Amino acid sequence: MRLDHLSYAAGPDGLISTAKRIGELLGQDFVDGGVHPRFGTRNMTLPLRGGIYLEVVEALDHPASDKAPFGQAVKARSALGGGWMGWVVSVEDMAPVEERLGRPWVDGNRHLPDGTALRWKQIGINGLIADPQLPYFIHWLTPELHPGNAGSDVTLTCIEISGEKQRVKDYLADEFKERTDPYTGRPAEDVAMHWVAEHGTPGLLAAQFTTPNGDVRI
Repeated sequence: MRLDHLSYAAGPDGLISTAKRIGELLGQDFVDGGVHPRFGTRNMTLPLRGGIYLEVVEALDHPASDKAPFGQAVKARSALGGGWMGWVVSVEDMAPVEERLGRPWVDGNRHLPDGTALRWKQIGINGLIADPQLPYFIHWLTPELHPGNAGSDVTLTCIEISGEKQRVKDYLADEFKERTDPYTGRPAEDVAMHWVAEHGTPGLLAAQFTTPNGDVRI
């Protein structure tokens, strides 16, 4: 189990403009990630050092975005003006997560502009909607095509979460606890987690990056 990526919902200016604005802050361009046909969404991605990536995602005017929980989550965050939607952890085996959450995973896929198909399993979007401090889980069926494989000069150093650290650690279960620092709760080798506003509105508040042009907080 490790940090896989962060999701940022597009604002009123739309997917392309939101991705351009964030890319300019980080000094790196996003690439077209394609459409998620099952979810009624599309994204643009930016690789980060260490095999992690950042996505900006937008809901499409399509029935799937009203039916699929992921589409619903994106629409809800964009309706509030856009911003951080959530964080995602990857797992090697989805079965223990299914058993713990008491529901099955769903298939996810998208096609890159060149027609290449990315495929994965995911679970936990309903948990994210109910309690936005919680991550959702992903298992890649095409790990060789992972958006973080491209490499980058941008490093994610910290994510800031409003919520209760113990609540999140309990949700992620024993495997995560054993592989994270007991005090900072690091979900990846060099990414710290800062817990703020325990009694405030829960969710991913900000992310800190180191870039060739200096440190950036978004």
